[in-house]
Amino acid sequence: MKKLILLLLITSTFSCKNQAQNKEEQLSIINAEPIEVPIKNGKARAYFASGCFWCVEAIYESVKGVEESISGYSGGHTKSPTYEASNTGRTGHAEAVEIIYDPTIVSFETLVDVYFASQNITQVNGQGNDRGSQYRSIIFYQNDKQKQIILNKIESIETEQNIKVAAEVYPFQKFWVAEDYHQDYEKRNPNNSYIINVSIPRLNRFKAKMPEVLKENH
Repeated sequence: MKKLILLLLITSTFSCKNQAQNKEEQLSIINAEPIEVPIKNGKARAYFASGCFWCVEAIYESVKGVEESISGYSGGHTKSPTYEASNTGRTGHAEAVEIIYDPTIVSFETLVDVYFASQNITQVNGQGNDRGSQYRSIIFYQNDKQKQIILNKIESIETEQNIKVAAEVYPFQKFWVAEDYHQDYEKRNPNNSYIINVSIPRLNRFKAKMPEVLKENH
């Protein structure tokens, strides 16, 4: 019995130390200087998290000026996160997307508008039934100008609608590309029940809100 109690005490102490270390590492991410991704071949990159990346990827790919949307992980303190690891909620990462876009066609500010128009902006740690820190909303900035655009938008929404925006605002650090089977998931799995019942309805709700930003074939 004494051995069992000692083992439980050791396990509990280790767990507390591990949680404290994770919290400290997460704070270092939140308080870090943002990393700016240079424009390459006329294309810029932006990073967003708002629930399941299958949904968010499809939403942004419907927007004029967006060349590609890539599913992945960002916002956490661990290296090379996987789908399984991020789903534990212990990596600090959220399911995120990398948006590759033409800034001469669509601005970062418009991408931010798309972000807030395509989710439940008051839901903490999730979207719909997808719940947990891995599904939380995070909007990433790469420089002070982008940060101010985001903060101004949040202030405007909260003032006009008298609500609290749940999205966290992080300095961009690193984007980890998700496993191959997550990429273009909606396109490649149109008969999947989640796509039919969750992803497509979410996309259609966004389209109804911002028809002016949609590509012609959408």
